Amino acid sequence: MRDIETYSGFGLGLRKDHYADFLEGPVPVDFVEVISENFMVDGGKPLRVLEQVRSRHDVVLHGVSLSIGSAYGVDEAYLARLRALADRIEPLWVSDHLCWTRTSAHNSHDLLPLPLTTEALDVVCENVERAQEALGRPMLFENPSSYLSFPEDEMREWDFLSEMVRRTGCYLLLDVNNIYVSAHNHEFSTRDYIGGLPLESVRQIHLAGHEPGTIIVDTHDRAVADGVWALYAAVIAKVGPVATMIERDANIPALPELLRELDRARSVGKASLSQANAA
Repeated sequence: MRDIETYSGFGLGLRKDHYADFLEGPVPVDFVEVISENFMVDGGKPLRVLEQVRSRHDVVLHGVSLSIGSAYGVDEAYLARLRALADRIEPLWVSDHLCWTRTSAHNSHDLLPLPLTTEALDVVCENVERAQEALGRPMLFENPSSYLSFPEDEMREWDFLSEMVRRTGCYLLLDVNNIYVSAHNHEFSTRDYIGGLPLESVRQIHLAGHEPGTIIVDTHDRAVADGVWALYAAVIAKVGPVATMIERDANIPALPELLRELDRARSVGKASLSQANAA
């Protein structure tokens, strides 16, 4: 199975609000990320739009329903549809979340948390290996935002992710906002989290907004917070230049506003790398 090479572009999540912008002319992004399930169909307008966008920009397929933590295993029919989409679009990579979404008979359509146990790790690794085999390519998996923990937990999330990468050969999609959110909610150190990961396996970074409060909620409905920008700078200094994108899924502004935020990501990343190289 081929490796995923480092790619240092900057991109946006492609949402319906901006289809026309991307179809009408050049947009100054290196890649777009799309929700895989929205395009896992045989035809229709969304797929035609994606194919046209793909002719101008690199594409990442980002799923929300693989349910890699499901005790019932991965859905073979789902994997077949995802494989067909990946073969058609030829994305930079395919990603999903470290979570579970379904039982044998019900899909929650939500990213549900996993207990951080050896048993859960075994299930996840088995499912990752099956998914990568079915897709014929390694995958990226995203660290979740977290609002609760389990009394059965046996390890830290970064230890869980590290062992998953070691055992399966998968890669990491590092959501910096999710690290910030979870660190606040569970009172752990972002430095410990970042320092405990196999950073050489990071291939993409997500930046997004959250709702502040006693419990911070990952909402994707506002601009990236200052604390997340600072954490992004610290991550880039350690990881080096990797694909970075802005996620916005609600209260979606006009495209120029998101492009200005993406320019800030470019500036923060460049400054952080310059400081790291000068140190």
